[in-house]
Amino acid sequence: MSTCILTSGAPRRIGFISTRFHGTDGVTLEACKWAHILRGMGHSCYWMGGLLATPPEVSYLAPLACFYHPEVTEVQNRLFGIGFRTRAVTNQIHSIKERLKDELYRFVEKFRLEVLIPENILAIPMHVPLGLAMTEVLAETSLPAIAHHHDFSWERERFTLSAVNDYLQAAFPPLLHRTEHVVINSMAQKELARRLGIPSTVIPNVLDFETPPPGRDDYNADLRRQIGLSDEDWFILQPTRVVARKGIEHAIELVRRLREPRAKLIISHPAGDEGSAYLQMLRERIDDARIDVRFAADRVGEQRGVNAGGRKVYTLFDVYVHADLVTYPSYYEGFGNAFLEAIYVGKPVVVNTYAVYARDIDPLGFKTIEMTQLVTNQVVEQTRTVLRDSAMRQEWAKINYDLGLKYFSYAVARRKLAARLANLFGEGV
Repeated sequence: MSTCILTSGAPRRIGFISTRFHGTDGVTLEACKWAHILRGMGHSCYWMGGLLATPPEVSYLAPLACFYHPEVTEVQNRLFGIGFRTRAVTNQIHSIKERLKDELYRFVEKFRLEVLIPENILAIPMHVPLGLAMTEVLAETSLPAIAHHHDFSWERERFTLSAVNDYLQAAFPPLLHRTEHVVINSMAQKELARRLGIPSTVIPNVLDFETPPPGRDDYNADLRRQIGLSDEDWFILQPTRVVARKGIEHAIELVRRLREPRAKLIISHPAGDEGSAYLQMLRERIDDARIDVRFAADRVGEQRGVNAGGRKVYTLFDVYVHADLVTYPSYYEGFGNAFLEAIYVGKPVVVNTYAVYARDIDPLGFKTIEMTQLVTNQVVEQTRTVLRDSAMRQEWAKINYDLGLKYFSYAVARRKLAARLANLFGEGV
């Protein structure tokens, strides 16, 4: 009896392409994890984007690829919330697209790329010309590609009314020869098949559960004191950007109803790219609730160091280490990086049962405090119990870590990426 063993195949030169690989957004984080995994399999990885924090020797900066580029924002502002476009706008889209195609060809030629990984640019139309350019380059070169889709246009209300439905059908995402499609949850997989007839593979967001999480050290030992907390305070962490879909008002309500002076809510990230109205609403809720909430974005960065004011900056994992509880009351998530991060560092989580969590994560058996759109008495009492019972927290941490290792480790992504490359090149089996 023979056994089929899937390997990584011959080493390949792989190019990641997105609007940016910079900061701590989900696309950047997951792309970096994939690159780490692929390098471990013997492949070489290269980067193209409009904003980059990747090593210069493997990077190709194309400023026009960034969705913050003035030309891009000008045209994007004329594409959604309206049902038609003028010929001038069409010409503007194609002008930007052609220049981006030149950049893509130069990127491929400079690094002699054999595989491309478009990161979300063929899914959500934040940069329509880039998606069109990417689609045409793939069609013209027949280069193998693994299109990694994190969010689709139909998942965002702001893209409901569109002047570019023709482009959305053509390129977001496209059905092309030698392109493997990867989504991050089963709901996206089903919708992609139903709407466009495109088959895909689910590769969930992952973390390196094979490597033990970081802990307290000499650098982060003073974090509580630096942000004004004592060792006796309940450090309740909201580890997300300040955008409406994160449901941060529920975290505020939970802390209010705990009626515990020791309970302090720490919000680790800044406001997102969706305006300031939500942040203002949260500040009003905080004033009404009369609770202690700290906005700590100026003290949390990608790397340790100091901020513009000379104050110490910590990584997000430094912050997690000190947290007693994590709140994750999102209305919607493509997957849920903050959930994985919390269980990786062994912290209990209050989680709103958003659709992807309910379908793909909850059935696996994780121990969490669950809420369904409402902070009920049961949620409040369970939160109090968990915060007061260290043995329960330790038990939950062990169960959750083992499940993370089983379902969301690098090994999971490694196996599935090897299979995608085998499909593209007919090797490795």
